[in-house]
Amino acid sequence: MCGDSITLQLKFKDNSLDDVKWDGKGCTICTACTSVLTQLIKGKDIESLKKMEKDEVLSELGLEHLVQQSPVRIKCALLSMKVLKLGLYSYLAEKGDKEKVDTLKEEAKNLY
Repeated sequence: MCGDSITLQLKFKDNSLDDVKWDGKGCTICTACTSVLTQLIKGKDIESLKKMEKDEVLSELGLEHLVQQSPVRIKCALLSMKVLKLGLYSYLAEKGDKEKVDTLKEEAKNLY
């Protein structure tokens, strides 16, 4: 909606997210949520990342109300989470884990 563009770089080590970097441009909501998301996910294992839900990120920023008050802006807030889920999808696809890939793909499509 705003022309937001986010790139996440994920580095996994021993089945955990060892490091995460991001680059991009976007509105204030998008950049704030991306920054918070990177702090939330660093050091988590893949299973925890797969189970992470949008409410967790929104509540960290106090944006739970955004879903009802401004549904258009929810896409800005959750872009980084969608990128994360699709990144996990790509990573697991490379490892050949079809069941996990299908689940993550569906979750990413249904974020908003």
